[in-house]
Amino acid sequence: MLKKLGNIVREKNMSSLMTNVLIAALGLFSFMLLTRQLSKELFGDWVLYVTLATFVDLLRFGLTQTSSVRLLSGAKQEDYKKLMGSSFKINLKLLGIITLVCWSLYALVIAGDFQINYGYFLFLTWYPILAFTNLSWNNAMALFQAKQDFKGMMYVRLSNIGLFVVFLVFNHWLLHWGILEILWVHLVVNVVSSVWCIVKKWDGCLYLKHAEKKTTKELINFGKYSMGTLVGSSLLKSADTFIIGMSPILGSAGIAMYAIPLKLTDLLGIPLRSFTMTAYPRMSKKCIDGDMQGVRKTFYAYSGAITLLFVPVAIVCFILAEELVLFLGGNEYIEVLPQLTLIFRIFTLYTLLLPIDRFTGVLLDSINKPRLNLNKVIIMTLANIVVDLIAVFVFESLALVAVGTVIFTLIGIFLGFYYLRREIQIQSKRIFPEGILFFKSLNTYLAP
Repeated sequence: MLKKLGNIVREKNMSSLMTNVLIAALGLFSFMLLTRQLSKELFGDWVLYVTLATFVDLLRFGLTQTSSVRLLSGAKQEDYKKLMGSSFKINLKLLGIITLVCWSLYALVIAGDFQINYGYFLFLTWYPILAFTNLSWNNAMALFQAKQDFKGMMYVRLSNIGLFVVFLVFNHWLLHWGILEILWVHLVVNVVSSVWCIVKKWDGCLYLKHAEKKTTKELINFGKYSMGTLVGSSLLKSADTFIIGMSPILGSAGIAMYAIPLKLTDLLGIPLRSFTMTAYPRMSKKCIDGDMQGVRKTFYAYSGAITLLFVPVAIVCFILAEELVLFLGGNEYIEVLPQLTLIFRIFTLYTLLLPIDRFTGVLLDSINKPRLNLNKVIIMTLANIVVDLIAVFVFESLALVAVGTVIFTLIGIFLGFYYLRREIQIQSKRIFPEGILFFKSLNTYLAP
């Protein structure tokens, strides 16, 4: 019994899940500390800065990360240095372009004396530096995922967020530093993680001389679609924050309020992120090997099983929504507790739809149809932006912004199945039967 339990703990799905759970727990703790160290408006500015940074990070690494994982999953040892060196070179050039754009816009804002949200100002000022400090450790994530080395991934992420949480604890009790000092420390912990990855040769920095045009072109040809998909996927959530930040009525306080139920929803997505990280390389390998029946079966099993797992969790979260929101946000948000509770309950419906939507996108990438996945995400993003604009500027309602999330997810599921039925004859009716079989045949899917 103990041996079997040990095997399950060491299995890749569980390793991925435990890694994401630990990182998310620390992320949640840092979120709670920040809500209590910053005023509602300044916390909203911080959320806007981080959301913008995360969005542009996806743009940068989206060009290479998904394609690197796919190619590294079946790569020979001699191709490893070419792939990692080429990937790093691409991201280095993107860093230069983004730095030029951000600081040019900063100069324009200063010269024109434009009034913008402070969160946008922080981003234009500091993001290029953040982008440099997190370049190496972010580039290393593709290698960890391709090798299914979730232990290594966990240690690198812990060196980042773990140190930041330690600082926030000291800041809460002793230092009482403000938003700028917190931002500076955030930059420093990113430097620590990146230096570690450079020294261990995980990031590709020391393999720049092995970069070649053929490999670079291969990464970009696939990556241009996956980048669009990742950026679009990020916009599906971050557009809410960007548009709320533009509102003269809701502004930074509205961002802070909306961030609390959104953070709780992100926690519900931890198992989904963990299993997609293991499912994607597996489905990609089966596709490369020509085993399309295996690809379909893996899709059915994972999407069905995760949806079934989410049902009891969503029910409990719906019932305890008020308590969870208050626990995360603290007493400063008691006055708006009914509104935030309603938003979180809308999000619980979204979490039930998310697994099938997400896995249709992962499957399209796995069968080398990233353009179709990009089309799907673009349509979803446009739908979300339209609903957000109406919700924020016409009705001035954060709850309607959350409703838009449910709407675009339903659209994504419909489009995903439309494309997959056309390409590989996916049958939606097999999802839940195969999902049940997933639990009955764990040894088949939980392979170390």
